[in-house]
Amino acid sequence: MSAPVSPAAGLDSRLREATRTLSPGYFAMVMATGIVSIGLHAEHADLLSRILMVLATAGFLALLVLNARRLLRHREEFVWDFTHPSRSFGFYTFVAGGNVLGARIADTHYGSALVLLVVTSAFWVLRGYALPWTTRLADDERPIITAASGTWFMWAVGAQSIAVSAATLARLRPHELMSLIALAAWTIGAFLYLLCGVFVAMRLMAHAFDAADLIPPYWIAMGAAAITAVAGTEIGHLPPGPYGDIARELVRGGALMAWLLASWLVPALIGLGWWRHATHRIPLRYTPDLWSIAFPVGMYAVASQTLSRDDHLPGLGTVGAIGVWVAVVVWLVISAMGVGHVVRDVLLGRRPAPG
Repeated sequence: MSAPVSPAAGLDSRLREATRTLSPGYFAMVMATGIVSIGLHAEHADLLSRILMVLATAGFLALLVLNARRLLRHREEFVWDFTHPSRSFGFYTFVAGGNVLGARIADTHYGSALVLLVVTSAFWVLRGYALPWTTRLADDERPIITAASGTWFMWAVGAQSIAVSAATLARLRPHELMSLIALAAWTIGAFLYLLCGVFVAMRLMAHAFDAADLIPPYWIAMGAAAITAVAGTEIGHLPPGPYGDIARELVRGGALMAWLLASWLVPALIGLGWWRHATHRIPLRYTPDLWSIAFPVGMYAVASQTLSRDDHLPGLGTVGAIGVWVAVVVWLVISAMGVGHVVRDVLLGRRPAPG
């Protein structure tokens, strides 16, 4: 790993350094932007929804180019991220980002949404089967459990995003294969959520940690539960068919339980954030991890909207409507911080960009 570039270096050097240190979890920006767009669309704020849809699409394409450039020019750093347990799960943001975007555009661009589903599903399957062999221990050979964090829940989020996209496409153009994919992805995603929850809980209980360790990706635990609720609701309203008919009621019940779990986690996460930044005065600065807060907030709002709309659960519609605008505020704040980071740290080079 090369040394960070000096703030006095030229713009070209700073851009190369920004590419070299590009976070594998940056597709969380696409996830957050796409889900807020979906929530706004459900609230009939169509202009704002379309603007965010365009931004999500542009961000997805830009990140594809930047990651390809990083793989070609900074292969060592890319491979290190891909194989290290503290960083490798960030690559699942590509899966979730692609499928959230696909679910948003499926109504008008079915073919594009299908391509996104196929590509991201292939990546998720190959990455998942290769995970035990490609994810190595840290250089100091400490137990791998010490690397467990909220980012590990992205494995489950990726699976549930496939379920959401497949169920959405199946509802638009009924096909039993899509229904089967949605049901399989939801089932596997639920199992992975429990598995990752065990590892993260063991990390928190068995090893010392302080406020600095409670990084924003722990919000993904709530986002994973919320997207499980959305996926379950979508599956519960699949077109009639052998797969959907068998699992419909079970999955719909699981969707409500997942939403309840997400609701239970919200106050705890807010409290931990207060403990980190107010009690221990850890500064709130921009890092790509902050998008791991925007996505769960938006997904929780959409889960509330979806359950209210499809299952007619009282009160959840109000929660979803308020939650969407809270997600918009969170998205705007993080976006402003991100723009400031690019201008100040990358373009002007006033201080080294965070790795």
